[in-house]
Amino acid sequence: MNFEALLTEGASLMSIKLESGQVSKLMNYLELVIKWNKTYNLSAIRTMKQGIYKHLLDSLSIITHIKDKPLLDVGSGAGLPGIVISIMKPDLSVTVLDTVGKKCRFMQFVKTQLQLENLNIINHRVENYQIESCFGQIISRAFSEVEKILKLTQHLLCDNGEYLLMKGTGFQQETLPHGIDVQPLCVPEVLGKRYLLILRRGK
Repeated sequence: MNFEALLTEGASLMSIKLESGQVSKLMNYLELVIKWNKTYNLSAIRTMKQGIYKHLLDSLSIITHIKDKPLLDVGSGAGLPGIVISIMKPDLSVTVLDTVGKKCRFMQFVKTQLQLENLNIINHRVENYQIESCFGQIISRAFSEVEKILKLTQHLLCDNGEYLLMKGTGFQQETLPHGIDVQPLCVPEVLGKRYLLILRRGK
């Protein structure tokens, strides 16, 4: 099976054109996730085909919403979507944060292997994480409920910043703040609907 073709075709269905260097790095990254998964249990995804659809394409589905402002990925796990964003946008400062040491060690290994100079790895609890300058965007994928994410991260977001929260249909049972923008995402071959919840600070 030609996994690179699956990736490029899936991205194309989302109107995303991947350069050869991006394809190479994304595939190398996914191979590392699958390899380390055998020992470190980073993700429930066990095969390359599953990983292309449920990790890479799912993460790529929000790439058009990423702005040129420092970005924080909260509860990044194996680096999703943060590492995918850092590969796609090498000039953007991307910080990935997780409390689990083995996941941060994996992300540090990926940074070294793929030479992702724009990637910063933080092993910390988000509510205790202190910074000198704020983030323009805070993103999360399957980290927690919307209300909890906002409460834990409000000290990290710039006054004119925005949240990008990736969700399945479960968010419809949550208490959502006023002014949140819900946008459906179209991810090829992924069972279940996917959504991006956008909330701008000050709304």
